[in-house]
Amino acid sequence: MGLKATVYKATLELSDMDRHVYETFPVVLARHPSETDERMMIRLLAYALHVADPGDRTPLELTQDLWDPDLPALIQNDLTGRIAHWIEVGQPDERKILRAAARADQVTIYSFGPESWWAALAGKLARVRNVQAWRIFDEQVESLATLAERTMVLQVTVQDGALYVGNGRLSIEITPARLHG
Repeated sequence: MGLKATVYKATLELSDMDRHVYETFPVVLARHPSETDERMMIRLLAYALHVADPGDRTPLELTQDLWDPDLPALIQNDLTGRIAHWIEVGQPDERKILRAAARADQVTIYSFGPESWWAALAGKLARVRNVQAWRIFDEQVESLATLAERTMVLQVTVQDGALYVGNGRLSIEITPARLHG
């Protein structure tokens, strides 16, 4: 018997003042049985940060990366099918990052958890120009996870690099720290 995903539905009311994006996005997340609330919400946060990137691209897609380790958490192709943006969540290994950097125009990583992960990779990735890595602090990730519900409406405001995520009852500030790029 195969593992089945749990479906989560989110409505993101996005006000991104940094990119001038003011829209509402319905999002359906297929949550792998091994995925935590923390990781799922970071995937949703990454979606909010990149959903309306400018340019002639196809829509940003949430993938089934926990079912297929060769996939990123989110992907966006250009109109020719080339990978325009490869987005990872968590702490991918060096091989996966370098493979993504060779295949995609841009690679973005949103990490959380132990800081030692990046310390081991920083020197090896110093010359890779199309990779950005961000760290989201544990207390912010834990707070963000409290907003996870099977059906959720989230107000996401982005201003000066900080994110404010709320559900009408609770609001959380997320301040990603740049690690690379």
